[in-house]
Amino acid sequence: MYIVTSRKGHVMPNPALMDAINKVRDREIKAGRMIDDGGLMPVSTGARVKIADKALSVIDGPFVEAKEMIGGYAIFDLRDKEEAVAMAKEFMQLHLDHMPDWEGTCEVRAFMSPELCLEQGPEQAKQKDLAESKI
Repeated sequence: MYIVTSRKGHVMPNPALMDAINKVRDREIKAGRMIDDGGLMPVSTGARVKIADKALSVIDGPFVEAKEMIGGYAIFDLRDKEEAVAMAKEFMQLHLDHMPDWEGTCEVRAFMSPELCLEQGPEQAKQKDLAESKI
């Protein structure tokens, strides 16, 4: 899964970027690698449901404490982390080519499966995450 964030808040892609993204999207859907994707509305239109002190609360957006805004996501079925990173680099290059002043991050994450959870166990997965975060 790709999660695209930016510190500058909600910025609509310009038409050239949207055209370039749509070409990649069409190619990846036809190849059977893209499962889903989408952009997200500004945080001012959202809400957070939070648990704190054993109680639920609802906070309407915008969220003052948010340092980065999630602008969109994409879900792929790819062979491995290397292929996922290569796709993320291609996607981010589109932004650099068509909106050079935009700054953001594309986080690459794998979905946890029941098999991986049983295989790794929560403590081993946590240690692996800590080790990878130091790279």
